[in-house]
Amino acid sequence: MPSGAPGPSGGPSGRPAGRPSLALAAALGKGPVLLDGGLSNQLEAQGCDLSDALWSARLLADGPGQIEAAHTAYVRAGAQVLITASYQASFEGFRQRGIGRAEAAGLFARSVELARRAAGAVDREVWVAASVGPYGAATADGAEYRGRYGLTVRELERFHRPRIEALAAAGPDVLALETVPDVDEAQALLRVAGECGLPVWLSYTVAGGRTRAGQRLEEAFALVDGEAQVVATGVNCCDPVEVDGAVGAAAEATGKPVVVYPNSGERWDANGRRWVGGATFDPGRVRAWQDAGARLVGGCCRVGPATIAELAARLGAGGTGEPG
Repeated sequence: MPSGAPGPSGGPSGRPAGRPSLALAAALGKGPVLLDGGLSNQLEAQGCDLSDALWSARLLADGPGQIEAAHTAYVRAGAQVLITASYQASFEGFRQRGIGRAEAAGLFARSVELARRAAGAVDREVWVAASVGPYGAATADGAEYRGRYGLTVRELERFHRPRIEALAAAGPDVLALETVPDVDEAQALLRVAGECGLPVWLSYTVAGGRTRAGQRLEEAFALVDGEAQVVATGVNCCDPVEVDGAVGAAAEATGKPVVVYPNSGERWDANGRRWVGGATFDPGRVRAWQDAGARLVGGCCRVGPATIAELAARLGAGGTGEPG
């Protein structure tokens, strides 16, 4: 186990600390489940420098305590699902920093362990979702907002397989196949995730009512119709204005619970590496999303613990009243 990684511990039920007793799919059948918010903005609020190409994943090696603290802020705000700090992590990216394959696999595992440890900060069900970001995230040039990398589905499978295998081995409750810009990459991710046996959710990043690569949402969501492993599908890392139409499209195409966690409404400038524009995320819209079929609801980039606490209050999720 890498130095500084949390070790196993048992709760009063004999389960590992923070491990929920109810499968996420079963919980979604009982009502809405609250996701966390943007990990990167909370880490920056804690004073972390995320200018590295590995983004928040760098802190898996250099500052794991900061990641655990960020997760803890969200769980105390009421989040019922914590998404790991593995979004931009890749074996190729770690290798460029001189981190060998075995150590890199340990860092993937650490991302799950840190979230699990933070989940134990409260006495209620908290699920851990292992983040599997798109190929474009690892290039660190904003390609996840364009898609169409010039790679085949088979090439994308080869890229994602070792990442998914390393995360699955750490025992998360679900894999979050997130911020997917096009159907080809979604197909690759689902094929590889199908080999690990874990439940997954698949969420696209969208603009103008289409995937970032320009495909119709009906086509994108239809990819998971009948896929038992997929417990939810929807959108994330998009403008909040996109959510209303996407929720209806996902629910109609699949009949599955819908996952939605948009950005604050600000826009990422990949060249300037900064957010521009104003925030438009309105927690008051969550009821409309829920009525349209959303069951996993939260925020992505620039949505912090205070907003998650407000969503918790509106959804009746259980927090501690401490938004961070």
